[in-house]
Amino acid sequence: MFEAFSTSYYLGRLYVEPSDRDVPAIQRADHERVNEELYGDEGLFRTDAPLVMKLDQGHIPVLGDEDVPSGTLVVPETVDDGDLPAERDVLLAKSDRAAELLRYSGYRFGDDSAVA
Repeated sequence: MFEAFSTSYYLGRLYVEPSDRDVPAIQRADHERVNEELYGDEGLFRTDAPLVMKLDQGHIPVLGDEDVPSGTLVVPETVDDGDLPAERDVLLAKSDRAAELLRYSGYRFGDDSAVA
């Protein structure tokens, strides 16, 4: 799903679709698999911690949700630039970069309500 791109990011391609939800999400099984495969060796906090993806110019915390189809990233309608839904390149922050971005945004590890 994702491959090495730079020192800070992996690159992947997902179907990006606007949604009425407040927090971006991918399919829960995909979320856990990506966390385990890409962050597992780096000792990431928890497999249910948000992934941090970069879509266009902005970083977004991404949770897992069983209702999202596999291979799809659903984003709040406010993120829709008029070109969605569409298949798009998405950058996934590597473990250390993701932790840094989450801290900057005020995410408190272990506090899922801090994501919304």
